[in-house]
Amino acid sequence: MNLLSKSDVFAENKLFATLDTTVRKVVIDNQPFLLSDTVGFIRKLPHTLVESFKSTLDEVREADILVHVADISHPGHEEQIDVVRQTLTDIKASDKPVLMLFNKIDAYRFDEKEADDLLPSTRKNLSLEELEKIWMAKGDNVSLFISATEKIHVDNLREALFQQVRKVARQRWPEKVPRDYTG
Repeated sequence: MNLLSKSDVFAENKLFATLDTTVRKVVIDNQPFLLSDTVGFIRKLPHTLVESFKSTLDEVREADILVHVADISHPGHEEQIDVVRQTLTDIKASDKPVLMLFNKIDAYRFDEKEADDLLPSTRKNLSLEELEKIWMAKGDNVSLFISATEKIHVDNLREALFQQVRKVARQRWPEKVPRDYTG
């Protein structure tokens, strides 16, 4: 959110650090759009907190495009991704275009396998490049690998987001968005 909107929204790597949805106007290549930053989905959310997450679920259902941010350096990021996907299915929002964003590539670490190690690779043995190939091969969503703090591959994020927003704008207002405009 801060990177794209040039704002200073509170951000901390801590559970429940943010409980409110934040919306900012963003402009990329003269294409304005609203960007909402919501509370992350949590597996087995206590029933007492479900109401607090209602606004997040409403934002997701109303969104045209979802930017799913995953912390690639977290050892359980794949399970977290599964929780989000299941939640999207549960709230009937799994048909929306998703830009899969793997953040914190600067903090990603792996245990390199020895050349003579014949055991199958595990997640902890995969290099960042191998993970990128795996996610790109899935092909169901646009997948990007960035570091927001170090500003690595941020231009790729802006371009992918611009393309997704432009696609939605063309569908919604075909008479206002030229077909041959590439940005």
